[in-house]
Amino acid sequence: MSVRDPQVEGADAGDDEVGPVARPARRGRLAALITVPVAVVLIAFVVILATRNPASDRQAESPLLGEAAPRIEGTTIEGRPFDSSAYDGRWLLVNFFATWCVPCVQEHPELVAFDRGQSEVDGTQTNVVSVVFSDDEAAVERFFARNGGDWPVVLTDDTVVAQWGVAGVPESYLVDPGGTVRAKLVGGVTAAGLDQLVAEVEAGSLPPDEGGG
Repeated sequence: MSVRDPQVEGADAGDDEVGPVARPARRGRLAALITVPVAVVLIAFVVILATRNPASDRQAESPLLGEAAPRIEGTTIEGRPFDSSAYDGRWLLVNFFATWCVPCVQEHPELVAFDRGQSEVDGTQTNVVSVVFSDDEAAVERFFARNGGDWPVVLTDDTVVAQWGVAGVPESYLVDPGGTVRAKLVGGVTAAGLDQLVAEVEAGSLPPDEGGG
């Protein structure tokens, strides 16, 4: 019969206990090494979003820049006829949207804020009009009833969409009182960005054919 050395036996037991503890420690250090760079990237992204120039939000090129805005005719969701020529001599923001479009839904509160702010502007005001893009009339009615928006929402045909060169939504166009397209914005807009854009165009710092940024 053999007799085991207690010291050796204790050492074996200790080895069994240390192993499982050491491995989680190594995993923890590895997780920390991965987490820190990810956090740095996220912080940098937030800083970029917070410091970008709101007036240049998603401005894009368009053959319409510096040209006469195509006429928009259709029917509003209230059933009234609409003709964009009624806005001749006024600033107009034409917004193409759909309720199934996530960026459109996200930008909607900004459009509401911009539109409300225009009622408090002394002098020239910018009128908003939304043009429905491949969407169901009932869905659009429910969306505006739930989320607000006191401006014309127009149902029209594909001809208008083609004339404006809309490839996707949201897309917005700023038209000056002379009926010239001054800027095209692709993606969601902000109230602050729109305010600054209009101010730049009015001040002449954005030439008629350079609204694409």
